Amino acid sequence: MVSLENHTVAEFLLQGLLQHTPARFCVFALISVMFFATLTGHGLLILLILADPLLHIPMYFFLWQLSLIDILFTLAIVPKMMSDFLLHKTAISASGCGTQIFLGWALGGTKCILLGLMSCDQYMTISKPLYYLLLMNWSLCRQMALSSWLSSAFNMLLHMVYTMSFPFCGPREIHHFYCEIPGVLWLSCVVTLPSKMGVLISTTILLLVPFSVNLASYTLILVTVIHMASAGSLLYLLLSHDHGQPILRCHHFHVHEADLFTYFRPR
Repeated sequence: MVSLENHTVAEFLLQGLLQHTPARFCVFALISVMFFATLTGHGLLILLILADPLLHIPMYFFLWQLSLIDILFTLAIVPKMMSDFLLHKTAISASGCGTQIFLGWALGGTKCILLGLMSCDQYMTISKPLYYLLLMNWSLCRQMALSSWLSSAFNMLLHMVYTMSFPFCGPREIHHFYCEIPGVLWLSCVVTLPSKMGVLISTTILLLVPFSVNLASYTLILVTVIHMASAGSLLYLLLSHDHGQPILRCHHFHVHEADLFTYFRPR
């Protein structure tokens, strides 16, 4: 329970996807299938990477970190939405709302940072192959991953605590299927412009900086490939480089595009 200036908030009301959807049972079934498929797919990927010594390289280390983030993000949102549908509930406690805010934003920020680090890893693989194992050692990889998790968690913890400290008025209905900072700030009784500006600045940094790093890294990779002098060098690159990289690159850019659309679209 959050209390401030005689304003007490015990719960919020989530106006989610399933309550107002005509074909809500079909949507529920689809979400259930996708939920278990997501957990199974990412879980198997993590087990495969950890079990196979040939995959114990920096790229796959970051990849299983991304899969772990997807699992945690799914568990933070979907079970609550499914249980609300089955129990015909829309309420979420203030502490539960704060938890969803923290997990959603902290995991999203960590993912953006890791995507930027992965693009740097790929640049080192292509442009500095002789120094790659020396520069991208396991100690550095663990430090990079840990700093991504801690920096994003600390940043979002500050935003979550500040957001939940506001007094709230009115029906306290959040027009979303899970708690997010913009939806919660909309219910506040006081001016929240400083908080909104802080969220905007953090979102800009966490989205645009990794996106710029991605763009710069893959541009430099393309320039390096174009300037390779011999066909033998190109053949070596094709044989030594992981064939899954084009898929990962598309994944990187699509994730950033979706995030940019979500947080920068007009409200």
